[in-house]
Amino acid sequence: MKNIITAPQIRAARGLIGWSREELSAKSGVPKITLSRVETEATTPRQSTLTAIRSALETAGVEFIEENGGGAGVRLRK
Repeated sequence: MKNIITAPQIRAARGLIGWSREELSAKSGVPKITLSRVETEATTPRQSTLTAIRSALETAGVEFIEENGGGAGVRLRK
């Protein structure tokens, strides 16, 4: 699993599954203020933070699509 995810992917993933920042915070263990700063690109997050966010979102059914010439993205697992 690659851990490189972008702020737009995180926002889109939350939208797909209908999670608020509070819900992602609870599921990932990442403080809500940190999520806010990551999503608005106000900070460069630690790898461990991105790993926790990605893991929580993947557990909820999100698949991260790597950059493949068409841009990185997210989708729901079938």
